[in-house]
Amino acid sequence: MEFLLALVTTGDALLHSTLVAAAPLLLAALGETLVQRAGIINIGLEGILLVGAFAGMTTCYATGSPVLGVCAGALSGLLLALLFAAVTVQLSADQIVVGVSLNLLALGLTGVLYRGIFGITGQALQVTTFSPVSIPFLSQIPVLGPSLFQHTVLVYLAVVLVPLFTFFLFHLRAGLQLQAVGEHPQAAETLGISVRKTRILALAVEGILGGIAGSYLSLAYSNTFIEGMSAGRGFIALAIVIFGRWTPTGVLWGALFFGAATALQFYLQALGSAIPYQFVLMLPYVLTLVALMLLRTRSSAPAALGEPYTRE
Repeated sequence: MEFLLALVTTGDALLHSTLVAAAPLLLAALGETLVQRAGIINIGLEGILLVGAFAGMTTCYATGSPVLGVCAGALSGLLLALLFAAVTVQLSADQIVVGVSLNLLALGLTGVLYRGIFGITGQALQVTTFSPVSIPFLSQIPVLGPSLFQHTVLVYLAVVLVPLFTFFLFHLRAGLQLQAVGEHPQAAETLGISVRKTRILALAVEGILGGIAGSYLSLAYSNTFIEGMSAGRGFIALAIVIFGRWTPTGVLWGALFFGAATALQFYLQALGSAIPYQFVLMLPYVLTLVALMLLRTRSSAPAALGEPYTRE
């Protein structure tokens, strides 16, 4: 009996940690899904997460309001995404090169600003965080209730966006037009769809969601900012888009998979496993590579993905 109770308790804790770890990945991957459906690949998503985390933490530290912190994170992500759009969509620059440059810019900029504002001591600053919100009745369900229905509003936001994005992409005219831009931009343009406007709007949405995901890391996940704290989550989000077959529902399952890998990593560390901690830290990233290698899908990427569009 005690063994079963311990097993249930462990499973409950792992499920809760999975959702907590999956939320920023889900937010970022949903934005990237929208962008890739429009024919753009933005590997600068890692930089957007990092800038969002920094803006969220500094704003919350100055104002004491995590809500204002999230708004600042969303705004910073939007600005970085619009910078990417200006260079790639307007000037038709190589998307991969610009994305890498964006990541380097974000890493250097946040590091310099953090040290300039808070000094070079490396002291971790704690900020006001979001409190979990219990959903009435559902949170009282035995075993699963506390794990699924006692989270911060940002976790609920990430989950709610999945059906909203699904409805937008596959049932609304605007979503179908966005997909047409990603499949055949020349044909879409002849039908009166502005390819540039569609791609810029998609990048703007991604920037906002990526900034929110970044602020989640500093305001609801760790309650502080550390240089480089995005820790490859932007790249994992890119992998989740492929893993999820460019659909919001698939992205949700992918985010949960990699969230579970992260939760398992922390659980193994807490157990004091004999496995060297470096190998435990590698777990989410190794699973990312393995999943992509083993993935067999009938769905293919948008036909015009990564290709610059020049209006004739």
